[in-house]
Amino acid sequence: MNHSPNRTRQSTLTSKLVSLLPAAAAGSVAVLIGFTSAVAIVLQAAAQLGASAAETSSMIAAVCFGTGVTSIGFSWFYRKPILTAFSTTGAALLASTASTHTFRETIGAFAICGILIAMSGFTGWFERILNRVPVSLASAMLAGVLLRFGLDVFSGLKTQPFLVATMLFVYVIMKSRWPRFAILAVLLTGLSLSASLGLIELGKIPFEFSKPVFTTPAFSFSASIGIALPLFIVTMASQNLPGIAVMRASGYQVPVSPVISGTGLATMLLAPFGAFGINFAAITAAIVMGPDAHQNANQRYWGAITAGLLYIVVAIGATTITLFFQSLPREFMIGLAGIALFSTIASSLNLSLQDEQNREASVLTFLLTASGLTLFGVSSAFWGLTAGGLMIAAGRRLRMRR
Repeated sequence: MNHSPNRTRQSTLTSKLVSLLPAAAAGSVAVLIGFTSAVAIVLQAAAQLGASAAETSSMIAAVCFGTGVTSIGFSWFYRKPILTAFSTTGAALLASTASTHTFRETIGAFAICGILIAMSGFTGWFERILNRVPVSLASAMLAGVLLRFGLDVFSGLKTQPFLVATMLFVYVIMKSRWPRFAILAVLLTGLSLSASLGLIELGKIPFEFSKPVFTTPAFSFSASIGIALPLFIVTMASQNLPGIAVMRASGYQVPVSPVISGTGLATMLLAPFGAFGINFAAITAAIVMGPDAHQNANQRYWGAITAGLLYIVVAIGATTITLFFQSLPREFMIGLAGIALFSTIASSLNLSLQDEQNREASVLTFLLTASGLTLFGVSSAFWGLTAGGLMIAAGRRLRMRR
C-alpha cells in the first residue's frame, strides 16, 4: 500500500507526458519546416556576403541559438506559444543585394539592425500600430499566407504520389479517431516511408559540432543605410507584423513590446557571430498555435518550447544538421507543412468571415496576401493588411458622412 501514492504520481506524470506529445510533435514540425525552408536562403546570403565556410556555419548557429533561447524564454515566462524565427525575408534581402561592404561592416550593420528592433519595442510604437488591426483582418492575412502551403500538398502527388497520398490517408484516419496524435503520426509515417523508399541519404553526412566565429564589428554610414535600415524594415513589416497578427488571430494576447525588444537585443548580442535578424515566427508559429498542437490552448506553449530546444540542438550541430535537413525529400517537407496547417487554415477562414461588416475587407486582405505580391521588398502579408485596413477606414468615413 505504501507504493500506491508513488504509482499514482507516476501514472499522472505519464499521462501528462503523453498529453504533451502532440505539442512536442507540432514543435518538431515547426523546426523541420522553418529551418529547411530558410537554410538555403541563408546559405545564399552568406555566399553573397563573402563569408567563409566557418563564418557561414557560425551564422546558422547564431540565428538558431538566438531563436531557441528567445522561444523558450518568452514561452515559459508568458505560458503562451511564442515562437521566434530568424528573418527569412532578411536573408533573401541579403542574398539578392550585391554587397560592396566588408564582412566586418556587414556584421556591424546586423548589430545596428538589432538596436533598431529593440528601440521599436522599448518605445512601444509598433504595438500601438498593431492594436488597431482587427482580428478579422489578421485572420484573413493568416489564411492568405498559409493557403499556398495547403495547396502545395497536392502538387507533391505528381512526383511522389505514394508518399504524399499515404501521409494524407494517415492524417484523415488519425483525425477521425485520435486527432491529438494526427500530426505526429503523419510525421513518423513520412519519415519512415522516405527512408524505406531510398529518398534519404544519410551515409555521406559527416558529424561535426559548430564552431562560433567572432567577427569584430565595423561601423560605416553606407552599411547602416544600405544594409541595416532595409534589413530592419523588411524584418518588421514582413516578419514581425504578420507574426504578431498570427498570434492574435490564434487567440493569444501577449505584450508585444517586451518580445520585440528581446528579439532585438538577441540580434544585437549575437550579431558578431553572424546573427542578422531574430523576430516573431509567422507560418511555423501557426503550427504550434493550432488545435492540432493541443486541445487545451493553455498547454500549446510546450510546442514552442520544444521547437526552441530543437533550434538549440541545430545550433550545436549546425553543419551536420544543415546537411541532414537538405537530404529530406521536398515532397515530404511540403506535404508535412501543408497537412500540419489544415486546421489553422480552416479556423482562420472562419474567423475572417465572422465579422459581417468587415467581410469584404477580409476577403480583399485574404486574396491580396494569397497572391504573393511583393513590392519594394515587402511581402504580400503587409500589403494585404494595408489594403484591408484602408477599406475599413474608408467605409467608416463614408458611414460617418451619412
